[in-house]
Amino acid sequence: MHLDFGLKLTQEQKLVMTTEMQLSIRLLQMSSYELIEYVNKEIQENIVLEYSNNSEIVISESNIEKDGVNHKEIVKYLEFDNYSSKSYNINNSEEEISPFSFISVKSTLKDFLYEQLSELNLESSKLTVCKYIVENLDSKGYLDIELDLICEELGITKEFSEQCLNTIQHLDPCGIGARNLSECLMIQIHRKGLYHKDLEEIILNNLNLLSENKFSAIAKKMNISPLQVQKYGDLIKSLEPKPSRGFYTGEEITYIIPDAYIQEVQGEYLVIMNESIVPRLHINNIYKEVISLSEDKVAIEYVKEKINSALFLMKSIDSRKRTLHRVINEIITLQIEYFKYGEEYLKPMTIKSIAINLSLHESTVSRAIRDKYIALNTGKIIKIKDLFTNGIAGNKDNFSTQNIKRIIKEIIEEENVKKPLSDSNICEILNHRGFNLSRRTIAKYREEMGIKSSSQRKRL
Repeated sequence: MHLDFGLKLTQEQKLVMTTEMQLSIRLLQMSSYELIEYVNKEIQENIVLEYSNNSEIVISESNIEKDGVNHKEIVKYLEFDNYSSKSYNINNSEEEISPFSFISVKSTLKDFLYEQLSELNLESSKLTVCKYIVENLDSKGYLDIELDLICEELGITKEFSEQCLNTIQHLDPCGIGARNLSECLMIQIHRKGLYHKDLEEIILNNLNLLSENKFSAIAKKMNISPLQVQKYGDLIKSLEPKPSRGFYTGEEITYIIPDAYIQEVQGEYLVIMNESIVPRLHINNIYKEVISLSEDKVAIEYVKEKINSALFLMKSIDSRKRTLHRVINEIITLQIEYFKYGEEYLKPMTIKSIAINLSLHESTVSRAIRDKYIALNTGKIIKIKDLFTNGIAGNKDNFSTQNIKRIIKEIIEEENVKKPLSDSNICEILNHRGFNLSRRTIAKYREEMGIKSSSQRKRL
């Protein structure tokens, strides 16, 4: 009995700690724009939190007791009001109401999922893991982290993580929480009652051929008619490959805010974090007179909660900045020739290599670079994730994705415009040169470079 109690206690502590870390994890993977929006929302909802100015008093960690907020500091610096800060601002005759305040906010995918989770009456540990999964969905609605990493970070079993993921995958929109396109489509055919073993075979093993409309090749492999394959293909094309479609995910933002600037100073490349993203946050002291005269325990507890929330937000923002700074510094170290001489010198570099060098978890590095940008001293702004590449085996060296793209571009520039090279033709040329690439990969790289298909490039 004693051993069983100890194991349960250990697991519970891990989940509680993870719950406290949820904000740090969430902020780390936010883009600059998302972080600005989040902080503005917190300032509206937390009466003790606001941007720094001369009238504010900073409450340092020395003011905070280990088990919460020091009661004397609350009485000294804060007051309690039953009205929200929004009400105070609106009733202030000197404050103008912005017309933008009345613009409706788009429903986010995560909000929609949280709303559904709240209606399931889940036990706290399962709800914590489900929320963790939601926070790790990418802009398409796919799970952006391996289940093994979730188990490691949360201290839970693989079986429990799969149960939680299954819960997410039964929410709307259909296909949410899938780990890849095939799983996304499989979730949909199961939930819509469309399952057939032949349909499953095509989804799991023949999507590449289907994308090229090679019905006969699939039919031959599966020993069914090409017409039947075509019917299955039409059904698959009616499914949704992007479950998040219709929800606000941040993808709609068309402008970019660099998280850091890379500056060359006397031959050295320095990382200068963009401090304008989130100005310094302080604890507000506007209500101190009321609190100092009040003996209302409810008021004191309310303020303690708000101060703890504000402090943790400030710590999490600082942690995000420090982690991102370390990662960018390490990138510069590994890619110094790229920053000095340009794209041709970009070397293969993986998230794993950065994680090992910095003694960080791969998932931490992955979150740190997600939707983050840096501005080079040339004025060019690049997505940090684009600097991470997998080595592609060549006949001499290990080539990066950027180098392969450059080669593809050169091949296309030298082609006969009357008979442009198809993606398959380019694939054959690269394979002959020793690069093991698929036609789909060629098409992907070509599209990423904004180069049209062979039929669109054709000239008389």
